[in-house]
Amino acid sequence: MIEITTVEQFNEIISGDQKVIVKFFAGWCPDCTRMDMFIDPIVEEYNQYVWYSANRDNFPELAEKYQVMGIPSLLIFQNGEKLAHLHSANAKSPEQVTDFLAAQS
Repeated sequence: MIEITTVEQFNEIISGDQKVIVKFFAGWCPDCTRMDMFIDPIVEEYNQYVWYSANRDNFPELAEKYQVMGIPSLLIFQNGEKLAHLHSANAKSPEQVTDFLAAQS
C-alpha cells in the first residue's frame, strides 16, 4: 500500500481512470492495527485496484469532505468520484472487507 503524503497527491490519485482504494487510518487506532494484520492477502486478491493509505490525522479536510467519520475506512475512487465507502464499523474482519469488495465487482 502506497502512503499518500500530500493533498495534491491524493487529488491526482483519485482523478485517474483506474479504480483506486484509499484506506484512511491513524497511528493511534487499534482497529487500524487489527486491519493491518489481515489486509495484505486481500490487497493481493483484489489487485485490480491500486491501494493507497492516508493518515486521517494528516488530512482532516479530506476526511471531512469524504465523510470519513471513523477509521479504518476504505474508499473506492475513480475519475474523482467516490464510488463506495466501507465505514469503520463494518471493517473489523477480513470477511467484512472481502464482502464489501466483492459487492463492488
